[in-house]
Amino acid sequence: MQTLPSLLTPVFALSAPLILLLVGLVPTSWANHRAQFMARMNGAVAWFACLSAILSAGIHSFDGTRIWNLYAIGLPGGIGSFSIAIYVNSVTVIMLVLVSFVGAVVTRYSRNYLDGDRNQGRFHKWLGLTLGTILALIISGNMLMFWLAWIANSLCLHQLLTFYRERRAAQLAAHKKFIANRISDLCHLTAIVLIGSTLHSLEYSDLFRSMAAMQGPLPQALQWASMLIVLSAVLKSAQFPLHGWLIQVVEAPTPVSALLHAGIVNAGAFLIIRMSPIMSHSEIALGTLAVIGLITLALASLVMLTQTSIKVSLAWSTTAQMGFMLLECGLGLYSLAMLHLVAHSLYKAHAFLASGSGVDYFRAPTITSGTGDFKPGRLIIALVTGGLMTVCVGAIFGITPEAQPALIAAGTIVAIAMSQLLLQTASVMSNGTLLMRGLGLSAVVCMAYFSLHALFEMDLQGSVLFIQDAAGPFQIAMAFVIVGVFLALLMLQKFLKYAPATLSEGLYMHLYNGLYIDVYITRLLQRIWPSPTPIQSSLHTPFAAEESQGR
Repeated sequence: MQTLPSLLTPVFALSAPLILLLVGLVPTSWANHRAQFMARMNGAVAWFACLSAILSAGIHSFDGTRIWNLYAIGLPGGIGSFSIAIYVNSVTVIMLVLVSFVGAVVTRYSRNYLDGDRNQGRFHKWLGLTLGTILALIISGNMLMFWLAWIANSLCLHQLLTFYRERRAAQLAAHKKFIANRISDLCHLTAIVLIGSTLHSLEYSDLFRSMAAMQGPLPQALQWASMLIVLSAVLKSAQFPLHGWLIQVVEAPTPVSALLHAGIVNAGAFLIIRMSPIMSHSEIALGTLAVIGLITLALASLVMLTQTSIKVSLAWSTTAQMGFMLLECGLGLYSLAMLHLVAHSLYKAHAFLASGSGVDYFRAPTITSGTGDFKPGRLIIALVTGGLMTVCVGAIFGITPEAQPALIAAGTIVAIAMSQLLLQTASVMSNGTLLMRGLGLSAVVCMAYFSLHALFEMDLQGSVLFIQDAAGPFQIAMAFVIVGVFLALLMLQKFLKYAPATLSEGLYMHLYNGLYIDVYITRLLQRIWPSPTPIQSSLHTPFAAEESQGR
């Protein structure tokens, strides 16, 4: 017999997307004629959804799994059944609270941002539907229900990305995203069919139990399913080489960019974490995911350094962060990927919503280095100091290179970041005080990093299936590769900053253009499936005219 808390948890979880979806069903013409009312109503509903998510998390208390099946119908071929089921565990409540909070903030911001636009009502209608579908995806307990919400969210988001239908750049970027997402949908559906035909169930709860009890090698059908899940997640999260659309959709209104970069683009990582019972059994799939994530991370982090537009730079940053997140998933560090997802979402939502004030940063006084010369000896000392600090702090939490090489590699990346902090303090110090402050701040960051990882790992117990061999040959090899790539990125960053202009200008130009990868992808897609012609409109409000002149 179900207890009251076990029943209330899925009820509150279901009410969050349901009320947003109901608001989104308002006719467009009615919404545009009552734009102010629509904006206020959408804002109130978004905050109500956030409150429902918080109540669901509070009642759940990160304890066990709650399942509520509302309707089910059997499917032919013995692949299980399609059901409308609510599946609430620790991963669900974390994502539900995070996305609903970001959505409420974006909705409130949109009320002022779109004020005066003739299609303000239409914007809030599709914003409500987009939020509702992503929350429905999060609470889905059935793989087919998840897939339908996955597609619905993509189609609703497409309406927001093409909000300014007269902009050719916006139409082209949305079209490229549309193609990538349809391929992702097909891969995802094929993986679901393979899983259902093997396990004879499409319920995530059954998937977890079956894979936790599985012994021996993974069946061939599930190996193919895991690879298709990787491909679906990679396409959804704008990874190499089909990453260009995420950079160019900044042509959409800023609230859309904030919601996309802080919430929706994380769906790829969320899919991997949800499918961890299968992914953790497939070293080939995890290895492929890790390699793609590392390539995307390396490319995007370098290109980001050359960008002059604030929003474009933030978009490249998101691409790099998604690569890092999928790399963590590929290493089996699901709890670290979840921590990364939460931190990145909150930061990126603020960064996009505050991008209009970015010019103030350049007007503010900054600390400059005492010398413009590059000192390799100082860099080596900073790297060694940061590395030793990471290893020592990790040892306090019981993390050693022998037991968890991948996690130590991730900690080493933090050490490399800390070395930059140490270099900055060393370059301006007049005595040892600033250096000691830098060392102290580095230690605090390392302690916070490993503490939060331990907290998320404890919370996710029973919600994800961790890999069995955390110190296998693949993890050890990838740990060395990751550290080497990040050190190379650091050296190349120094090269771009300190090398003579004759050597760095050519590389800088090629990086500024993203190594022209997206140019070739765009040409290919335009030949296969040309983008629609933008709608020419003579009805421009002052707001729209201002938006068309620059971001």
